[in-house]
Amino acid sequence: MDGDGDVDPGRNDLPLRANTNHILVRHYVLDLDIHLQTKVITGTVVLFLEPGPLAGDGNGAGEGAPTPPQPSQTDDSWEDESHRDFTLVLDCCDLTVSKVEELDVTSVSDMQGLLKEVKGEGSGVEPQPDSQSAVLIQRLISLPSTQWKKQHHLYLQCSHAPASEGGGPLIFHTDRWSLQVRKRGVRTLLEFPRALRVCYKTKPEGGSVRWTKDQDNRSCVYTAGSPINNRALFPCQEPPVAMSTWQAQVRAPRECVVLLSGENQAQPTHLHHTGLSSWDYYVTMPMPASTFTLAVGYWRQATAQLSTAQLTPPVQGTRAGASHTHAGSLDLNPFTNMDHPVITSPQSTLVYSGLKDEKHSESDCSGLGDDNFTCCHADYPCPFTDPSAWSQEVVPHRIFAPPSLLHKAQVQILPILPGCLAAAHATLGVHPFPRLDVLIVPAGFSSLGMASPHIIFLSQSVLCGEREGDGEREGVGGERGLSLCGSRLCHELSHSWFGLAIGARDWTEEWISEGFATYLEDIIWARAQQLSSKETEEQSKLKALLRWRRLSDELQNSEEQLQILRPNMESTGQVSESGSSLVKHALNPEKAFMQVHYLKGYFLLRFLASKVGHDYFLHFFRLFVKKYHGQLILSQDFLQMLLETFPDMERQGLTLEAIYADWLDRPGIPKWLCEGRAVRTQTRLVEEVKAEVAKWIGLSPSVGKGRKRKKAGLKVNFKEVMPEQLVLLLELLLEEAELSVTSLRTIKRTYDLPKQDAEVRHRWCELVVKHKYAQAYGDVEHFLIHDQAMGVYLYGELMVQEDTRQQALARRCLSLVQNEMDQSARRVVEEMVL
Repeated sequence: MDGDGDVDPGRNDLPLRANTNHILVRHYVLDLDIHLQTKVITGTVVLFLEPGPLAGDGNGAGEGAPTPPQPSQTDDSWEDESHRDFTLVLDCCDLTVSKVEELDVTSVSDMQGLLKEVKGEGSGVEPQPDSQSAVLIQRLISLPSTQWKKQHHLYLQCSHAPASEGGGPLIFHTDRWSLQVRKRGVRTLLEFPRALRVCYKTKPEGGSVRWTKDQDNRSCVYTAGSPINNRALFPCQEPPVAMSTWQAQVRAPRECVVLLSGENQAQPTHLHHTGLSSWDYYVTMPMPASTFTLAVGYWRQATAQLSTAQLTPPVQGTRAGASHTHAGSLDLNPFTNMDHPVITSPQSTLVYSGLKDEKHSESDCSGLGDDNFTCCHADYPCPFTDPSAWSQEVVPHRIFAPPSLLHKAQVQILPILPGCLAAAHATLGVHPFPRLDVLIVPAGFSSLGMASPHIIFLSQSVLCGEREGDGEREGVGGERGLSLCGSRLCHELSHSWFGLAIGARDWTEEWISEGFATYLEDIIWARAQQLSSKETEEQSKLKALLRWRRLSDELQNSEEQLQILRPNMESTGQVSESGSSLVKHALNPEKAFMQVHYLKGYFLLRFLASKVGHDYFLHFFRLFVKKYHGQLILSQDFLQMLLETFPDMERQGLTLEAIYADWLDRPGIPKWLCEGRAVRTQTRLVEEVKAEVAKWIGLSPSVGKGRKRKKAGLKVNFKEVMPEQLVLLLELLLEEAELSVTSLRTIKRTYDLPKQDAEVRHRWCELVVKHKYAQAYGDVEHFLIHDQAMGVYLYGELMVQEDTRQQALARRCLSLVQNEMDQSARRVVEEMVL
């Protein structure tokens, strides 16, 4: 927006403006229409409000901003005599707000039951009309979780209530980062309306709403989980402390599938004579508004058996379902198995039924599901108190993709997902969410995956190719070829516990979710594959080495201020008097592509596990989940509980302050990593790689004294290696100053590199660029177009070589994909290339 003097658009810190200390949104009701052609969402959001923790201090303006808001053109009277009125501040960006109005909930007939209860209480003095609505809303918000169905019914009825008579519309204005609302003459929070309806529409350029084309060139939209979170989708309170529930009704073209963060598996209701369908979702677990996720597109569900129609993209512009004579076609029924969402493939390579009988020794945490279990969070229908949830290894799940990727989703994700879910359950306990959808998102998605309540987005880059003639095989190398897909699935599943069920109270502490998920993905994926303890340990050491190499490289090539896991240090978790704050470095475009919070956090957990033992550490994880699920935490909550549980650690000098000083509050490499204890290269899998590298070097021209070249025509037998080994092999070859064209050609053929997963192909592309292997430039171009989640810094490699052909390749690829790229990725790449 123009004319915003309150926030410098170039500043790297993200402002969270909502005055959550004064007032809190407890429930949202969204009513939205998706317009794919114009790239706009129109509709309303109704907010049900409750006084915040500092409500008594919430008199006066109460602006939730570090600096006073500047005037805008929204309302000419904004800065007149009403400037002393109480102000509700919502986080908002790239939205056009047309009206904000107070709702007359007393006119809702179904609320009369609550009204009678209210009138029968207290001194017998009936509430005055001005306060009657507030009392009703408070009673509605306070209904016990056993009455959640009644509560959601009343929320929905209230959302359709007429505007309150008298006083007219509320006055409001917007600036770059917020929507601010007042009611004339209302000086204190306690007089402020408790139910508001905001009428608005999104803008195509909104940073957290991605309008793009899917892999079949059909229009779609999804929320991107960008640094600005959901404020470009609806006005909300973004600070994580603003935990709320929601329900949403979304209308979209009838051929589309609407996926949303909701506990229910929504069934579309076809709206006659409109060409639209309506989808209804809800959640009963309070969560930050930033976790709300939406995806609308021509997705199709992957099932064990796919028909020809499912594998054929619908014709663009044809309204599928117009003729009811084709009842079996895909467009009429995108959900082949809606009534039975738990899908397992008979060809599944991962057996999960035996996981529950596995002996976990100290990790079992007996009694977690006993009748005496008491939750510590706010009241909601919690699965941790449901005995049946403790034995449910695999929650209902579905997989969606555009038609052109359905077969890959069927043979690569569908067989392994049940095993991953069961392994996660065996590792961490009861599933926090009752169901799961997995969606393969468009190529412009900026990461390999994103977890939200009830839905996981996966990049197409986690899928590997299939050898010619492989038919129904699960990709290259069978189960081994699924390593990236499986480990990424397990990473995102881990977020159900760490990141969603347990969230960070301060968003600068990303390691709390990303470090934990990185640590747990190895454990869960190994358990899903039913690996032996020896195999698990070998893989763990190999992955630790790869991550150490990645972290070391990142720390050498990034700003020190971006390497700190707790950038706010002793101020972590602190906010202003109103509840507003700044998320440090959140708007720095380079930060989105850094992995320091993943990797440094992962090594911190490995360090702690080495102090207490692996089994005891996992046992502690389950205890921590039991205590803190449904809550927000800071680093000290986890670390202090760990030190209290294992007092020997503190007696050995490992204190909270020492962990802060070495791991969380400074850049660079922690002492334990410097000593090399985390990474032992003398392991079988690593030695196998070194032996293969030596063979390849022997085939290449001599680049130093004493190096002998293999005789021409001498046949060399190369050992088959697993994907992680292949990544390390290519990284070690990257350290060689020279590789012959013959060697490069043979490497590509030997390992069938174009069909490997994206981690492998990325290293291959780096080799191609370094050695200017022009015959494989097509592989680089394919990677930059189809693996945008990983290709950002490959553009830099192409440019620094100062080779005109490589630079032309980079510019050509950017021109082909820049319109579908994530905004942050586009900014970073354009700075490299243009």
